[in-house]
Amino acid sequence: MSLGGPRRANRWTILPALSGDAPVLAALHTACFEDPWQAELIGRVLGTPGGFGMVARDRDEIVGFALCRSAAGEGEVLTLCVRQASRRHGIGRALVRAALDLAKARGLASLFLEVAENNAAARGLYADAGFEAVGRRSGYYRNASGIAVDALTLHCSLVQGTPRAISDISQ
Repeated sequence: MSLGGPRRANRWTILPALSGDAPVLAALHTACFEDPWQAELIGRVLGTPGGFGMVARDRDEIVGFALCRSAAGEGEVLTLCVRQASRRHGIGRALVRAALDLAKARGLASLFLEVAENNAAARGLYADAGFEAVGRRSGYYRNASGIAVDALTLHCSLVQGTPRAISDISQ
């Protein structure tokens, strides 16, 4: 699938993320996460060979985005967020599907991502999309009160016949 044209669902549209979107994406990331990414970093990812992303627009407003990168035939979802007021409307699901479709179109064999072990909503979203846990990073995230939370490394194969779960590795 090409993200060259808009992908319409409900009132929102999935479009390619542009480096000029970085300030808006950073503000949205700040609203969604305790450890937000700055616009400069988001712009660098989008401007780097292998960097790609997609935004969900509700009319003229960006309400969600996914940011990814690829190297050596594999991809990684670096971050995905949806504005609080826009959640539970399928936007996150559409962004994950668009990331998978774009990764396939780029010829990638698989996508990886990391998710906080205690983020049940995100884990369910990724499991529904075909991601499976293949590893764990102890204490990878820290919440505002300093409590460490493990990250689960998830994998989704984009090639038919390839085993999806690699192993349950602890790091």
